[in-house]
Amino acid sequence: MIPAFADIEVGYELPAQDFPITRADLVRYCGASGDFNVIHWNERVATSVGLPNVIAHGMFTMAEAVRVVTDWLGDPGALLDYGCRFTRPVVVPDDDKGATVTVNAKVTEKRDDNTVLITISASCDDATVLGKAQAIVRLP
Repeated sequence: MIPAFADIEVGYELPAQDFPITRADLVRYCGASGDFNVIHWNERVATSVGLPNVIAHGMFTMAEAVRVVTDWLGDPGALLDYGCRFTRPVVVPDDDKGATVTVNAKVTEKRDDNTVLITISASCDDATVLGKAQAIVRLP
């Protein structure tokens, strides 16, 4: 259920979430997105081009991060705009654990048109992986 505009104030923190990412998730995302770039599934190639290991797709990381907002809203259709900058890749080791992206978000602006600006922070291993991540959502 989408929270009411009147009930939300600047500084309101959305529930934080952790998103595990495994190599199997990356292979599934390759198929779903059509992005089969080998740096997302082949360690030999990833390291040969200077990466520390296989890395998650930037768009996959971006999509996981905004789930904090869409889960909170309960209606992904209330998301009007979302953007970010990719600051650091998410390195996904070849083990059962993979990597974990930790996402926090809070309302940083309340506008006159029943929309709010939400600033999102996403990190992996205590390093920021998305910069300037912001979403605009419409509340009832």
